[in-house]
Amino acid sequence: MLPKKRISAGILLFDEQKRLLVVEPVYKETWEIPGGVVEANESPRQAVQRELQEELGLTVEVQRLLAVDYTAETAERTESLHFVFLGPTLTKELIEAIRLPAEELRSYRFLSPKKAVKLLNKKLRRRVRRCLGIVNGKKLLYLEDQKVK
Repeated sequence: MLPKKRISAGILLFDEQKRLLVVEPVYKETWEIPGGVVEANESPRQAVQRELQEELGLTVEVQRLLAVDYTAETAERTESLHFVFLGPTLTKELIEAIRLPAEELRSYRFLSPKKAVKLLNKKLRRRVRRCLGIVNGKKLLYLEDQKVK
């Protein structure tokens, strides 16, 4: 039998002031970047575009892949792969078009990247910090447990 891994896809979205978008789920204490679980027969890129539509009501093109992070199995979770993409800069018009599904998201904020990452859980915080370091370049990161390999 072939192994099964959980896969997620998230996206970094900035406004014109270079602030990072973070969202507050109704089902957990910590904040997230937009994105979610990759469903069967769906690519990570398709998943993040679907999640943007479902969670924020936005249809935008993914700009590029920033990182892939392999996370080892723990007592609480199976092993997983996490894809982080970069999205376009959100204009005032796109921000005004954001609509949150009440059953999924409580709120969203645009914060300085430094303040935004403090709201994320430990693993996502480390992953996003790594990605923030390469947003303006062309580098792609391969991570294992949020560490560059």
